Amino acid sequence: MKIICIGRNYVDHAKELNNPVPKEPVVFMKPDSAILQTNKPFFIPSFTQDVHHELEVVVKITKVGKHIQKKFARKYYNSISVGIDFTARDLQAQLKEKGLPWEKAKAFDGSAPIGKFIPIKENQIMENIDFSMTKNGKLIQAGNTKDMLFSIDTLIEHVSKYFTLKIGDLIYTGTPAGVGKVEIGDVLEAYIGSKKLLTTFVK
Repeated sequence: MKIICIGRNYVDHAKELNNPVPKEPVVFMKPDSAILQTNKPFFIPSFTQDVHHELEVVVKITKVGKHIQKKFARKYYNSISVGIDFTARDLQAQLKEKGLPWEKAKAFDGSAPIGKFIPIKENQIMENIDFSMTKNGKLIQAGNTKDMLFSIDTLIEHVSKYFTLKIGDLIYTGTPAGVGKVEIGDVLEAYIGSKKLLTTFVK
């Protein structure tokens, strides 16, 4: 199982970090050791002083595929959830400054909390899904998949050009604006619509 992550997939998020708006999906990976199930604690690593939350819609692949055309992408997933892409922002800045890969800042153990998956309805419009997250009961991030630069099906088409998608693979589809620092004692709760799917305790 692999975790495929998409960066800068919402214009407002790219702008809040002073990043250019991409012309094609920005892709990076996390190992399976990054997965953190809902209700499990997230321990801030010792190598960072600035961990940020990034809320994302996540899809789980259900069928092996390569070079998948966008019009067939819906055949390769049938459930959806939310996840958090935890980022060591201080370490990421150092790596970017040197022109180095981001993995140490993005793919460390426990950096990918994942919520419970819910089935996608037969005629559900994937380009109109509300999702949100609270920190200690206060709304901190909210988005809708209609604001993605590259839709879920477009991402599947793009990613499958480079990597064979396998059953159980996860695609983290990018974060909207509103990312920010987490502190010990924070409780993060993430939703699709009004349905809570993920709780993460910061330790």
